[in-house]
Amino acid sequence: MSAKPASISAPRTELTVRGLIIGIVITLVFTAANVFFGLKAGLTFATSIPAAVISMAILRNFRNSTIQENNIVQTIASSAGTLSAIIFVLPGLVMVGWWTGFPFWITFGICATGGILGVMYTIPLRRALVTDSDLPYPEGVACAEVLKVGGGDDSESTTEESSRAGLLAVMGGSVVSALFAIVVATRVFGSNVAQYFRLDDRGSATGYDFNLSFALLAVGHLVGLWVGLAMLFGAVIAWGWAVPHYTGLLVGVTGAAADVAQAAWSSKVRFIGAGTIGVAAIWTLAKLVKPVIGGLAAAMASSRARKSGQGASLPRTELDMPIGIVGLVSLLCLLPIAWLLGDFAGDTGLGDHLGLLLAGGLVFVVVMGFLVSAVCGYMAGLIGSSNSPLSGVGILVVIVAALLLVAGVQSQLPVSAGKGLVAFALFATSIVFSVATIANNNLQDLKTGQLVDATPWKQQVALVAGVLVGAAVIPPVLDLVNQAYGFAGMPGVDPARALAAPQAGLISALAQGVIQGNIDWSLIILGGAIGVVLIIIDAVLGRSSKSASLPPLAVGLGIYLPTSTTLMVVVGAIVGWYFDKRADRARDPEATKQLGVLLASGMIVGESIIGVVIAAIVVFSGKEAPLALVGGGFANAAIWIGGIAFIAVNVALYRWVARLGRTPAAG
Repeated sequence: MSAKPASISAPRTELTVRGLIIGIVITLVFTAANVFFGLKAGLTFATSIPAAVISMAILRNFRNSTIQENNIVQTIASSAGTLSAIIFVLPGLVMVGWWTGFPFWITFGICATGGILGVMYTIPLRRALVTDSDLPYPEGVACAEVLKVGGGDDSESTTEESSRAGLLAVMGGSVVSALFAIVVATRVFGSNVAQYFRLDDRGSATGYDFNLSFALLAVGHLVGLWVGLAMLFGAVIAWGWAVPHYTGLLVGVTGAAADVAQAAWSSKVRFIGAGTIGVAAIWTLAKLVKPVIGGLAAAMASSRARKSGQGASLPRTELDMPIGIVGLVSLLCLLPIAWLLGDFAGDTGLGDHLGLLLAGGLVFVVVMGFLVSAVCGYMAGLIGSSNSPLSGVGILVVIVAALLLVAGVQSQLPVSAGKGLVAFALFATSIVFSVATIANNNLQDLKTGQLVDATPWKQQVALVAGVLVGAAVIPPVLDLVNQAYGFAGMPGVDPARALAAPQAGLISALAQGVIQGNIDWSLIILGGAIGVVLIIIDAVLGRSSKSASLPPLAVGLGIYLPTSTTLMVVVGAIVGWYFDKRADRARDPEATKQLGVLLASGMIVGESIIGVVIAAIVVFSGKEAPLALVGGGFANAAIWIGGIAFIAVNVALYRWVARLGRTPAAG
């Protein structure tokens, strides 16, 4: 029986010390996991629902816990988890050879100041885009529904079993994926089923690489069937046509098929994928220009009309952080941003133009930051934070930054200063991008708060807390994985171990291309042409079918990412589709499907956290495989053992979760 809802004007247990502590602990885990996995797969996962489930399982042991308190916990965790998307830009400074690692205070300053500025920018947009808007906010609504199932003494359902089932799914996925990753690190289980081969007498080569990763399979489950199939199509373009084509053009090149194929993919095919990603991301943004402008105008007009007819007092659920504090905090953020820009300009040898770079950089951060906040906030409300094309925002911002530097100072500098200009463009872009990442998530959290009668200003304080915690976690994790694995395309890095970091690679390549002119634009243009064709195909599919689609951005990722990433995501997409089809037969299909989502989230968290731990062991031990129990002679047997174990464990996990969904506990 549902509890009687509390008055929305009555004070509630909401922003508490215990809630902050729980949120911070969850944040430490989820942010580290998102950083590692985002670099590995080019995708990050939404943390709000898993955080809400864990919070409910903990806080239900306290008599006076409320939905609003659980909402604060998920707000902290999701804001920090979203901030980890800074990995789409910041590693570019290492990739271009400017940084060798990630200095803690500078990286923290970028994430913290940009993130807090993102929170402040979205506060004036809340009423326009949340309260007075009919935007769907898919993830915000879904999280609110999860909270209402078991979020406290005043939740819509008092059954503890529902939240316990969700927690079991998250923990089960986490533990199993972590244990599998540990056994892989011992080399008793193999993790890569790979084969490369020649196709003809010209020497054309290709191949494939399946990575037996629970986390990659889980990502496929979360992104869905059509995104997975689109990534498969991209992989076929890359390895079925492009790699054989470019390896066939090589004359007199000898070597192993794997080395030749990987070299062609790294030096040629990835840039085709970059062109496809760029066109697809910009097209997604272009489609949203009209609804963003129209929606903002309509919402602002509605807000003014509503305000003119209301009394002086506002209910608790409409109390934002005072606008004076918002303005003061925004101005205070500009002080460390100015210092960061000035200090970095000096390090890049651009000190003679410090005044121009400092003034221009601050204007760039303030203006572009607010624009991307509005755009990203609206996009997140329209299609969800996870589907919002943040990479497209990063592409546009870095191109604008690079063009401004070319127009403003490049002509007054020697050619040798080009690398410093590239680094400065990436540095300024990273600050704006941290604003964008937070804006992409905050309004989603505030929508959840609106649906569970939360107090906006308390959520906004929690968002700032989440940003600060996330900003402290990101630098050491980035530095650790850089030392242990490195990033794809960097000299001296083992490509089999390197983290793909696709967005950072693309954005840094674009900055170099605009400023230094050292990129083969014909490959980018070819990829862009493929992107245009894909956009047309996707539009035709959209008109002819309710469900079928071919997302161009996903196809571009399939071209750009190695098959060791894409192929298991495809498998996961098919597994998730099959699980959902079977769930439709359950007594409560939606509850069962939600348990599948939570299981997948747990898989990502478990494997990613162990990946960070193993990276630390690698760095501190100085050994490439410090946990290895067997030698290289066991490799072939390890592949068979690992493959059989991987399939068997996944079958068992999904059958177990399906049974959870059939029990009263999940209903």
